[in-house]
Amino acid sequence: MSDAIQSVPVEGDDRHILVVDDDTRIRTLLQRFLTSNGYRVTTAGDAAEARQHLKNFTFDLIVLDVMMPGEDGLGLTASLRKTSDVPVLLLTARGEAADRIAGLESGADDYLAKPFEPRELLLRIAAIGRRARAERAALKEIRLGAFRFDPERGEMTRDGQQFKLTGAETALLRLLAANAGKPISRLELAQRTGAGLERSIDVQVTRLRRKIEDDPKMPLYLQTVRSVGYVLIPDGVA
Repeated sequence: MSDAIQSVPVEGDDRHILVVDDDTRIRTLLQRFLTSNGYRVTTAGDAAEARQHLKNFTFDLIVLDVMMPGEDGLGLTASLRKTSDVPVLLLTARGEAADRIAGLESGADDYLAKPFEPRELLLRIAAIGRRARAERAALKEIRLGAFRFDPERGEMTRDGQQFKLTGAETALLRLLAANAGKPISRLELAQRTGAGLERSIDVQVTRLRRKIEDDPKMPLYLQTVRSVGYVLIPDGVA
């Protein structure tokens, strides 16, 4: 990224971005550049500082460097995916296919190799924002018998009473709810929820079935699609 900061005509709509990079110069350049394009920007020099900001603020996107001392970007992303679905755009000096795959498998939404063009960064941020808004717009409360699940809030109730879900269960149920009636592969579920291994998805599905199904061995709502993955069939969805 060049030291010359120029405004690019992409609307930031005041979304709040957390930039995490151990390189002070890059943090400063990104903060100036993104601010000039309409975004609110908070910066962190490492994963520990980023975690502190995440406790105090709500962010619409994290721009995260992969190679950092201590906890790296892949580790932070995978950890975040256990409790949060905030979009993550990884930045790295390594552009090999294996590195990109590792980034996406950790739960990142996109991956951009350094050096990059400022315009491309903005376009990728805008694309992530559009996807996130489309998913939120599609998220409506779903009914699963006596249960009600609010995907936007990540809250489940049973007969009007709060019902506890883990962060991993919430992330999985939110993704399935956004695609109600549409089978999703175990691999995609693992990648998009940050579960890591497909086997982890099987474990989470088993636990969810024990909570929401009258008979977990013959599920009505969270069904297996042979040779594909899983599908959520809420009340009112054929």
